[in-house]
Amino acid sequence: MHSLSSLFAPRGIIVVGASSSPEKLGAVMAQSLSSYPAPVELVNSRGENGMHTSIAEAAAAIPGGPDLAVLCVPAAATAQALRDSAANGAKAALVCAGGFAEAGGPGIEFASQVESAVRETGIRLLGPNTSGFFVPHRNLRASFVPGVAELEPGSVAVVAASGGVNHVLAFHLQRSGAGVSLAAGIGAGTDITAPDVLDYLISDDQTKAVALHLETVSDGPALVDAVSRLSAVKPVVALVVGRNDVSEFAQSHTGALATSWRTTRSVLQQAGAVIVDDENQLVAAVTALAGRRLKPAADPGVGLITGQAGPGLLIADALHNAGVALPRLTQSSQDTIGTLLPPLTFQANPVDTGRPGPGYEQIVAAVSQDPAIDLVALYGLTEPVTDLPLAVANSGAAETMPFLIGVDGPDGDLERARKSARQHDLPLISGPTSLAHGIAALVNDARGQFQRAQAARGTTAWPDVEGPWDENRSKELLGALGISTPERRVCSTRGAAQAALAELGGPVAVKLLDATVLHKTEIGGVHLGVKTAEDMDRALARLEAAGAREFLVEAMAPSGVDLVVGVRRDPAFGPIVVLGLGGTAAEVFADISIRTAPLALRAAESMPAELQARELLYGFRSGPMLDTSELAGLLVRLGDALVSNEAVAEIEINPLRLTHNGLFALDAVVINVEEDIQ
Repeated sequence: MHSLSSLFAPRGIIVVGASSSPEKLGAVMAQSLSSYPAPVELVNSRGENGMHTSIAEAAAAIPGGPDLAVLCVPAAATAQALRDSAANGAKAALVCAGGFAEAGGPGIEFASQVESAVRETGIRLLGPNTSGFFVPHRNLRASFVPGVAELEPGSVAVVAASGGVNHVLAFHLQRSGAGVSLAAGIGAGTDITAPDVLDYLISDDQTKAVALHLETVSDGPALVDAVSRLSAVKPVVALVVGRNDVSEFAQSHTGALATSWRTTRSVLQQAGAVIVDDENQLVAAVTALAGRRLKPAADPGVGLITGQAGPGLLIADALHNAGVALPRLTQSSQDTIGTLLPPLTFQANPVDTGRPGPGYEQIVAAVSQDPAIDLVALYGLTEPVTDLPLAVANSGAAETMPFLIGVDGPDGDLERARKSARQHDLPLISGPTSLAHGIAALVNDARGQFQRAQAARGTTAWPDVEGPWDENRSKELLGALGISTPERRVCSTRGAAQAALAELGGPVAVKLLDATVLHKTEIGGVHLGVKTAEDMDRALARLEAAGAREFLVEAMAPSGVDLVVGVRRDPAFGPIVVLGLGGTAAEVFADISIRTAPLALRAAESMPAELQARELLYGFRSGPMLDTSELAGLLVRLGDALVSNEAVAEIEINPLRLTHNGLFALDAVVINVEEDIQ
């Protein structure tokens, strides 16, 4: 048995702190659990209404003893109640009450006592500070929110940081028709955390898709491991809270860009989760994915059939913004569709049928048989002439092709459409934008599976280069890793700098060379376009005024597109790789992609496509053309290097310039662990 089976499938329950006063938590919880088809015994120290007066007495009334103790007692009494419950056979406990560490004062000690009780007894604890959990198909509803009694069994599990969000998502899933298989609010997470519940869901047959809500990450590697293992067998959709988080202690551009919110989203996506921005997207995504996953593919093609052109345009526009392809159907497919539709309708994809009528099933079959199509999505208003789920079923295409159906209409019509969809085992969503979100989730899940199919190799070792890490030594490291840098000279005197100018030929860049200065431009430590001896004298004078004792004279790189590339040790997830828009604008635009290291070449190759400014990298206005494999190899080697040397906290290239002659690192920074840099 899984360690959480006693929580989610208990053979007996005791409610400690039950009450006959309807306004009290103990009374509401007892009522919620009253329909559970296993022994539920109530404990009230005063013996109200014939309740047991002790935990031992209640436990003795359950054959084999209780698996689960639901504690409705004050914070000060919780630790002892946990110990008594464990002593009488309980293997799991739910604590909904607050008043622990989050309250400060005596609550800190109460929390410490609870932690000790859990550690010493081995009991598994959900909470404190949560509104509970529920497993509708078992009629198990351990929640003090009365509305959970109306939740119908479904196929989507919810794992939420917040008990309130847990209930919100469950009610939304109920309205969407997907329903809930299991829903748990983690609360304080003293013992049971999201990775524990995700691990349990791997073997939960009732669950077909998982909705994950996160506010903080206490154990990044455990979360990544759980999501990776679960997403290998069931789709996971994650909503991460905290978009506006900033890192005031970040020393580099990479650190400022890779906030915990961005990093968590990217790392979970790399682990196999589909990432969404709000609860409505989350519900649409898991509703779609609970139906049928697409096969792993780098860029799945979607065929869209709409009954009305206006909503179809909304869907197509949303898909374009999400980077989802609507490939043009082959001429053969269009010819077949052309025999079934009036000539004024658009038939290349999306297929605009006008009002669905005779021949609709053949249109569905023709689109599904097109070689460019991996998913067919249908949208229409409810009309008496067409039952969209029935039409898909009659086409025979659903046996080999995944489908997603979008329908709008009066409530009664929608309920009939949902019933038809359930009968034919087809996912159904209401609303054009929600349908687009569902389509994007299916496509992104397939892309994630494709990328995860290639494992990281981690073959690059740290080269024979050590600090102190001024810019020259940092670039020597890059050179040893196969990364091109401009020709340069290290100069200790003005004469040497003038000689370097003569040797390299102008224009050159002249920089302060000091391992303790990270952002040279902020103190006037960089002068560009130095062409003559007079220019050099002026630049050197300014650098000396800024404190320079050594200079770096470097050939100017040709113009191009600037990127920032960095690898750093994230406090939650360990080594990560960051790619983004470079130069001094890096922190302003925050257009980045993040992966954990070591990373596979396929995962690295997908990073440029996530940048909003990606068109700049591929010949925009006769600009340079990125060799994606060259950049991916660079990212992989940098990630491997950081993983192989635990003494280094960060390596950054800013900018990494894309030119017509390839990639060149124009500035480089290496930071050791616990190093104090200006």
